[in-house]
Amino acid sequence: MTTDTPRRQPTLDEVAERAGVSRSAASRVINNAPHVSRAKREAVRRAVDDLGYVPNATARALATKQAGSVVLAISGDDPAMFADPFFAEVVVGVNAVLEETDLELMLSLATSTRGQARLEQLLRTHQAGGVMLMSLHGDDPLAALAQQASVPVVFGGRPLNIEARYYVDADNRGGARLATEHLIASGRRKIATITGRIDEGAGIARLQGFQDALAVAGLDNSLVEPGDFSEDGGGTAMGRLLDRAPDLEAVFIASDQMAIGALRTLARAGRTVPGDVAIIGFNDIPAARHTTPPLTTVNQPIEALGREMARMLLSLMSGKEPSPLILPTRLIHRDSA
Repeated sequence: MTTDTPRRQPTLDEVAERAGVSRSAASRVINNAPHVSRAKREAVRRAVDDLGYVPNATARALATKQAGSVVLAISGDDPAMFADPFFAEVVVGVNAVLEETDLELMLSLATSTRGQARLEQLLRTHQAGGVMLMSLHGDDPLAALAQQASVPVVFGGRPLNIEARYYVDADNRGGARLATEHLIASGRRKIATITGRIDEGAGIARLQGFQDALAVAGLDNSLVEPGDFSEDGGGTAMGRLLDRAPDLEAVFIASDQMAIGALRTLARAGRTVPGDVAIIGFNDIPAARHTTPPLTTVNQPIEALGREMARMLLSLMSGKEPSPLILPTRLIHRDSA
């Protein structure tokens, strides 16, 4: 006895291609919007019939101001992730945009097999009109799920191993380069980094920016310790760096959370900041202003990242074709470097 695999629902892109029209024109026909020629209407309706296309209920809700939902899915299995200052600010930004619509926001941790199955069910049955995916790792199965989805998908951060058409990211490499150049300009020569996860785009880009700046200055860029974007991970990595290089002069740390842990390790070791070791973090979370000393860091507009992800998703759900977006980063000077 065999079980039939559910047939993938045809997408709006496939309807548009079959009809020989743009995606936005196909969307206008399906939502009975004006300003579409009779020939295009007939072509889209034929394509809908031929393919068996079922209009996305949430996209219709967006057009008719009725209720629907979208998903913000994070590749992780720790519920505390949504309390992380970074993800909390992203949620604030997403919600600020959705409040202007009648769409509901659903949050999903989708690393476990059960979480992936639940998300796949939501998308396959069109219970959600679109999805925003964040924090994908390497060959993350969520990337394959996104490619198979019959609803719009927007990535927060450019994924590593697929060609994403729609994503919002920050200039991670440029921001890391700025931070490292500041450490060099301050006269530091023995400079290390604590990386984020290097199976994530942001972690790799921030490491590359660090290495870029030191290579241009002709300095050693091999003092690299892996981290995981967590406070505990940053503290542990700082301890390993001090063991490797007791004469360390500065550290660029790929997140403020890790920098907070690193500051505690330095204090326990009797090292002053910035006198003995200068420290720069990344993200500019609110807590960075209240560390001892206040943390010099790279600002990325986290709440804006959430807002732009939501706007891009709404644009896709309305039949438009947005372009990928890279948000600027800038160095915030405080007392730690």
